[in-house]
Amino acid sequence: MSSESPVRIDAWLWAVRQFKTRSAATAACRAGHVRVNGERAKAAQSVRPGDEVRVRIEGFDRLLVVRQTLVKRVSAGVAATAMEDRTPPPPPREVTPVVPVRDRGAGRPTKRERRDLERLRGR
Repeated sequence: MSSESPVRIDAWLWAVRQFKTRSAATAACRAGHVRVNGERAKAAQSVRPGDEVRVRIEGFDRLLVVRQTLVKRVSAGVAATAMEDRTPPPPPREVTPVVPVRDRGAGRPTKRERRDLERLRGR
């Protein structure tokens, strides 16, 4: 199940639950979204404990350090011990005020729409 021998990067990413399927991990490697120790990784590249893996998932980079090599998918608790997550926290989101907008020519607001508009305006 786990060992200190090298493991394919796509299999390791799938085993530590970064991707739902191994084929999704392979596709991410082919697309260039996976880097091992700063270099683009092919799906068959091996990783060992201590390697730094950078994965782009949904537009954000995750920085992981391999602590244990896994071949098979494991529970979330075991997966958390097999890697160290060094991903920096995301920047704070800017809060934009919600402005009520009605389509031009939509007619008079209904009672429900009027109450919703007043609730948004804080009245």
